[in-house]
Amino acid sequence: MTKKIRSQVLLENVDRTATALVRRELFKCIGLTEEEMNRPLVGIVNSWTELTPGHVHLREVADAVKTGVRIGGGTPLEFDTPAPCDGYGNGLEGMKYVLPQRDLIADSVETMVLAHHLDALVFISSCDKIIPAHLMAAARLDLPSIFVTGGPMLPFDMFLPKEAPRILSQLCCPSAGACSGMGTANTMQFLTEALGMSLPGSATTHAVQSEKIVQAKQSGMQVMRLLEAEITPRRIMTREALENAVSVQMASGGSTNAVLHILALADELGIELAIDEFDAFSKRVPHICGGMPSGPYFILDIYKAGGVPAIMIQLGELLHGGALTVTGKTIAENLVGRWVLDEEVIRPRSNPFHAGGGIAILRGNLAPDTAVVKQSGVPESMLVHRGPARVFENEAESIVAALNREFKEGEVVVIRNEGPKGGPGMREILTVTEQLFQMGLEEKVAIVTDARFSGFTRGPAVGHVCPEAYVGGPLAAVRNGDMIRIDIPGRKLELEISETEMDKRLRQWHAPQRKLTGHLAKYAALVSSAHLGAVVRA
Repeated sequence: MTKKIRSQVLLENVDRTATALVRRELFKCIGLTEEEMNRPLVGIVNSWTELTPGHVHLREVADAVKTGVRIGGGTPLEFDTPAPCDGYGNGLEGMKYVLPQRDLIADSVETMVLAHHLDALVFISSCDKIIPAHLMAAARLDLPSIFVTGGPMLPFDMFLPKEAPRILSQLCCPSAGACSGMGTANTMQFLTEALGMSLPGSATTHAVQSEKIVQAKQSGMQVMRLLEAEITPRRIMTREALENAVSVQMASGGSTNAVLHILALADELGIELAIDEFDAFSKRVPHICGGMPSGPYFILDIYKAGGVPAIMIQLGELLHGGALTVTGKTIAENLVGRWVLDEEVIRPRSNPFHAGGGIAILRGNLAPDTAVVKQSGVPESMLVHRGPARVFENEAESIVAALNREFKEGEVVVIRNEGPKGGPGMREILTVTEQLFQMGLEEKVAIVTDARFSGFTRGPAVGHVCPEAYVGGPLAAVRNGDMIRIDIPGRKLELEISETEMDKRLRQWHAPQRKLTGHLAKYAALVSSAHLGAVVRA
């Protein structure tokens, strides 16, 4: 390491003060030698927890990263961040905390890193809100950083007989790692690699593979090279990198939650990115990667087909090949020597699964500030749908109706007051969509909500309706029996009442009464609209 490192400069500037002495004594108390103190201090930001399969294996990954850092001449110092799992909270009050944790985690990383004056960072991330939180923290701190994503779990039905109930095959998790389809967890691992923040090919390397440990060691060594070359996240996560991530999102049929997270990351970076731009990408980037539920394949199949590099090869000139990555090379340079190994799993653009990208952005009198739908998961028969509204004031009411099997073919189920402020926390609506799946109605009943959906949701599920109902958005005006028209090709979401009637209803409307305390009270007071990324702003 030829350059003076940040932590050493700090010590030199206060070398004769009590602060420097205390700092060194504290390092000695945790077992560091003088030699270790004088090397770059590399924060190992780990989301390990015993509670969730996506993170339970990350201690071993962290040990490998630390080995790599030491090989590269640094001193690794590990700390953990929260990592709640959506799966535990579905249908329960705990789901309210899942999206708000994103900003809480980013703040906690900022606090630990700046309080301890670290020189570089390795983020060990897995699952839905943790990866975007770590990306936001990396952008905010702008210290040399690299990501090691936890990897997918093994396919969830590989040990099940063909006659096993469909719902069982949906829920079985046979190993550590992120759920093996294009849910939000794997979507964000894909996008981290597309952004250039993790090593090529790492997103689809499975949690149980020894290759993941090798990549962890390589990442620990590589962060030391990034420190030497003074390559920081803001040099990598540029406007071009964000556009690459959106293109890979569209091509892979990833989760609608990625829209929230890319918008929030852009906001953190100070880069202007409007939600309507996602739709522009959707119209020119086809859906070419057949990961479940927008295709028949597991992430293991995508791994064998060449992973994210293969998707990027098929996208060709639709990507910014000159974008810098954590390898110190560009996207185009990283793709040299890589191949598409199965063109049925990752198809050429001339033979896509769908001509448009995975996500569509809708507008209309029911969503003046937009709504989001995973169009790649909607059957052709429901791309345009008109049906009577069945209104629920919150998710809990809709779950009761779903469990009582009250839904009818053709209805448009409206679930409101579950947006970022209204929930608060913008719950993920999965319990109801899974019940529709069990009833065989997932492609015959539409859902419209200001909440979010799981990346595994199938059928016409329109979420992120903005403005949300709790702040007086048009969703608050919907009544049972009103006709709602969803036109995904036309990008429309309309409530079939007159403007005069809409205004009259909204003038009579009052926000639901509630009493909030703790973290959710602060979140509800500060969070922005979903079409802006649901970012927390003071």
